[in-house]
Amino acid sequence: MREKTEKRPDGLVEVTIDEASIGRGTPDQEHERAIAIYDLVEEGAFSVPGLDPGPFALRLALQDAKLTFEISEISRGVGLSHVLSLASLRSLLKDYFLICETYYAAIRDATPARIEALDHSRRALHDEAAVLLRERMAGKIDVDGDTARRLFTLIAALHWKG
Repeated sequence: MREKTEKRPDGLVEVTIDEASIGRGTPDQEHERAIAIYDLVEEGAFSVPGLDPGPFALRLALQDAKLTFEISEISRGVGLSHVLSLASLRSLLKDYFLICETYYAAIRDATPARIEALDHSRRALHDEAAVLLRERMAGKIDVDGDTARRLFTLIAALHWKG
């Protein structure tokens, strides 16, 4: 899955996820992934200490239970990889999937108050994971809070394989 734009002089202009690392999710999950990629390209704050401000192409993949960020600096053709252990995110991912499953089921027949409570819990877990992700990437990849949230959405997408 890929979204691309040429109008940004810095940040991300292309984001891909390794299709071999993922399976197809539900329509809701696929929709969230597509929106996250689009938002990363259009609005994401992404930089790599020691490199020019971009533009960058980013490819995310899972290898040996670790997340690989393959980053290419478009203007100079410089490429590098950062590997991030997902151990610290595992319990958050598990809780996030559980709450999302409950949330999507509730949308069909729960009361508005129940749906709102589940959505609040889902967003809180997403925020917590984004903060942890930023901490884990510190000094390697710099992102803002919104970009970290979108990256967490894609990390979750890589685990939807089941």
